[in-house]
Amino acid sequence: MRTQDMNRDWIATARTLSQALPYLQRYADATVVIKLGGHAMGSDAAMEEFARDVVLMRQVGVNPVIVHGGGPMINEMLDRLQIKSDFRNGKRVTDEATMEVVEMVLAGRVNAKIVQAISAQGGRCVGLSGKDSGLIICDQEDPDLGLVGEPSEVNPRLLRDLAEKGIIPVIAPLGMGRGGETFNINGDTAAGAIAAALKADRLLLLTDVAGVKNGAGEVLTELTASQIREMVADGTIAGGMIPKTETALAALEGGVRAAVILDGRAPNACLLELFTEHGAGSIIRKG
Repeated sequence: MRTQDMNRDWIATARTLSQALPYLQRYADATVVIKLGGHAMGSDAAMEEFARDVVLMRQVGVNPVIVHGGGPMINEMLDRLQIKSDFRNGKRVTDEATMEVVEMVLAGRVNAKIVQAISAQGGRCVGLSGKDSGLIICDQEDPDLGLVGEPSEVNPRLLRDLAEKGIIPVIAPLGMGRGGETFNINGDTAAGAIAAALKADRLLLLTDVAGVKNGAGEVLTELTASQIREMVADGTIAGGMIPKTETALAALEGGVRAAVILDGRAPNACLLELFTEHGAGSIIRKG
């Protein structure tokens, strides 16, 4: 009986792999930018699973580019150092003291943790920030927010060079100002700007919800840009989902083929989205 059950599992696994073939072919040599949110890094087990999925993607010919956040980790360090941090319209007010902590946590602790996890699964990767090689040049977004930057230029040559060598970039959302100052960038915004500069096939925004929901609370699996705008206008899309959909629309306008908002806490979320018929979360296309 045990042998029969195991055989059934093996057959199901083989069938899944066989059904994935068209999608493996579809995404061969495609660039996929993945925004990994702080909440999706909630445990060592989740990080290990994410890293394994990313290494598998690289192994089958996908070029993944990881852009990460780290809000919960920043909050924890600011509390430990007794530095007060305020938010306006969902964005952190960043003075010089806060910026030092943000850079230390994002470019140091969080970035290194992701790189270590991917390396442990056999992947070749390198940790970067948007300050490296002029990757992201920023203007100040709003004087009231302090050192919060809005990407004005993204120079993707370094990322293309890494992809050619089979190396996975892991990018902390920091940018360089025109005067040499360091800016904190919203992680979704940074991912969208990088995806547009690379003309990525997919932008995957991993978050802590299942996707974009309608008024009845049901996840909508396929949406167009015009539908997103209508849902924002009538209030169906509200709160923290607004900046994520804004990032998705900006990426589409910049040349990304499609953006997907999906639950990063779900097992194998990226693989389900790319390599299965039903996908995962809400995919947004331009038309």
